[in-house]
Amino acid sequence: MATQRVLPQSKETLLQNYNKRLKDDIKSILDNFTEIIKTAKIEDETQVSRATQGEQDHYEMQVRAANIVRAGESLMKLVSDLKQFLILNDFPSVNEAISLHNQQLRSLQEECDKKLISLRDEIAIDLYELEEEYYSSRYK
Repeated sequence: MATQRVLPQSKETLLQNYNKRLKDDIKSILDNFTEIIKTAKIEDETQVSRATQGEQDHYEMQVRAANIVRAGESLMKLVSDLKQFLILNDFPSVNEAISLHNQQLRSLQEECDKKLISLRDEIAIDLYELEEEYYSSRYK
């Protein structure tokens, strides 16, 4: 089971800041979308002419759409920040990866050592045989 880790105060504050940004951006998207829908409703005649009201509504919709886009971009930045936070602060995962890599390198080292010892023994046997042949030869 996953255990609850106690985070330092700065990390806890940072996570609270991320949570606040998330809630604010989603609220902004929802509020602006709701206002766009309200603006799209055709109302009865008012003191302002229909053409002027249409232009005003069009401008308001553009501004609110831009606010929705800004909030969406802010959410994408938040996702990027969260990924970076996770990468930089996920020490158990990093330590596990380092341990695994270290274990693989140690097994490779042991394998290489065994091959080198085997090669050394074979060379020693061959050298001994060559020395025997040389010293027992009549051509030295």
